[in-house]
Amino acid sequence: MRDFTPEELREAIEASLRDFKEGDILEGTVVKIDRDEVLLDIGYKSEGVIPTKELSIRHDVDPDQVVKVGDEVEALVLQKEDKEGRLILSKKRAQYERAWGRIEEVMQSGGTIKGPVIEVVKGGLILDIGLRGFLPASLVDLRRVRDLHPFVGTELEAKIIELDRNRNNVVLSRRAFLEESQSEGRKKFLESLQKGERRKGTVSSIVNFGAFVDLGGVDGLVHVSELSWKHVDHPSEVVQVGEEVEVEVLDVDLERERVSLSLKATQEDPWKEFERKYSAGEIIDGQVTKLVPFGAFVRVAAGIEGLVHISEISEQHIETPESVLSVGDEVRVKVIEVDVPRRRISLSMRQVGGAMPRPATEIEEEAADVAEAVAAGADSASPSSAPLASETEEIAPAEVTTDGGAGSGASEPVPADVVAPAEVAASTEAVEAEAPAGDPSTAEAAPSTDAAVDEEPVATAAEATTGDAPPAEPAAGAAAEPATEEGEGEQSEEDISLEAILEDLKRREGRSG
Repeated sequence: MRDFTPEELREAIEASLRDFKEGDILEGTVVKIDRDEVLLDIGYKSEGVIPTKELSIRHDVDPDQVVKVGDEVEALVLQKEDKEGRLILSKKRAQYERAWGRIEEVMQSGGTIKGPVIEVVKGGLILDIGLRGFLPASLVDLRRVRDLHPFVGTELEAKIIELDRNRNNVVLSRRAFLEESQSEGRKKFLESLQKGERRKGTVSSIVNFGAFVDLGGVDGLVHVSELSWKHVDHPSEVVQVGEEVEVEVLDVDLERERVSLSLKATQEDPWKEFERKYSAGEIIDGQVTKLVPFGAFVRVAAGIEGLVHISEISEQHIETPESVLSVGDEVRVKVIEVDVPRRRISLSMRQVGGAMPRPATEIEEEAADVAEAVAAGADSASPSSAPLASETEEIAPAEVTTDGGAGSGASEPVPADVVAPAEVAASTEAVEAEAPAGDPSTAEAAPSTDAAVDEEPVATAAEATTGDAPPAEPAAGAAAEPATEEGEGEQSEEDISLEAILEDLKRREGRSG
């Protein structure tokens, strides 16, 4: 080895020293890795220092997981000398600069970019594409993905849809890449679908109006009305996400790239099944599901109900179906008619014995007894006036007048205790007028008082003829007896007045004899 002259030595030292400035990107070799920094030999008078935070775009990483001793890396000069005289470098900033140029070229050309998923953040994923690229959750797949954590660590390919270098912002879309890559295949697949054919698929998602089925890259919609022959409140009652199903193609819209599917079309129509099993005239069991004024609906099979008209419920006449049936009752019916196109079945209970009216309840029986008692009381409170009139006519002398003259003109003494026809008629009218009022004290007092008052003119006339005054005791006794009976309140006013008259006549006949 030859010795260098002082001139040659100076030139060699100057050649070994690199001339650079802040912002330049330099290449060097990793010579040491510490917990807080990495030393990089860039051929300068001292090694460059890369702080841990400037080592990677990922947060809180271990330097040993990013670089190894002897690795050749690029770093951007942040400071030629800090307060301690060290050269400060940044591997992360160097990656940014290299990546921005590449990303801008990719976006201009309409290409795609690849990178591993390094983090799940609010609203999406972060990809390492030389810098932090943001992939929104709604653009991760062709349909929205609810759990993004399984994507961490996987490499995804996406298109760049937004770029802002000043804000260091890059927005990616994997869905755009998938749609573009599947566009040709999707079109060919849609063209291959034929109406009426059956395909197997997997339920990819469930919404309120139906379920989406993945037929192999193309999702078709099974509307809620096409999930089952029976009524469905929500699609989750019939299918679950991830379930494999067989569906029938109802319609294919090539322009809008939409496929309409049916799940119930792959199942037998329960109405046709019922028609095949049962014909008119057969007797089957069912359950009452609904009562209406014109009849009762009876479930005879799953999802099938028939109508029993009110005239076919019972052999006896009924006013309402509720009088013999209740919802939930198990009944036996006869099939009258099955109309599959109109989805109607006519049934009859009457032709298999019918429903018997339910026995009256205890409350209904008590109400009937009360009504019967009221009706009987009303009949006894209004006696007929015809018998009373006939009895009165027999008792009262027809030819007696108040002046003592008979119809034949003979002047014959009139007993003072004989009641005049006018008085009997007045008493009868008073009884008939006051009886309906239902006040026995008033009805009974009126006839006895009138009889006592009206007898005085008759007695006066008798005195003028015979000169003898008849005793007043019988009249007083006649008035006293009805009063006594009135106090007891055991007989009606008609019986009291008639008995008083009869007893009065008997006493008079005894004296005349």
